[in-house]
Amino acid sequence: MDRDALAAFYRGYTACLNARDWDRLGDFVAGEVRYGAEAIGLAGYRAMLEGDVAAIPDLQFRIALLAVDPPWIAARLGFDCTPAGALFGLNVDGRRVAFSENVFYRVEGGRIAEVLSVIDKAAVAAQL
Repeated sequence: MDRDALAAFYRGYTACLNARDWDRLGDFVAGEVRYGAEAIGLAGYRAMLEGDVAAIPDLQFRIALLAVDPPWIAARLGFDCTPAGALFGLNVDGRRVAFSENVFYRVEGGRIAEVLSVIDKAAVAAQL
């Protein structure tokens, strides 16, 4: 995919996440996807996202910055949400918090094959 196609692909991926359309996740994520150093596969990736949404019912993936250099996508995602209980080991208990995630995705064969993520957990702690 060229840059424009890869950017459109990523926007489609975040729309899929925001719609909770888990049955379409395989359209965007490879069956053998790696998250960090771990091979979690599509089923593990889906379970991770479903767990995130269970813990944060109003979770929405908002693209703040997007850079594309095929086969890589780099994004800064902004979150403004209300976790139900604990988040990142912090007792949030329904308070609204805002934080960012810096994430890199490697796309292979038209699917996300690798995800490298850093979440600004300190921002959440500072708000509590």
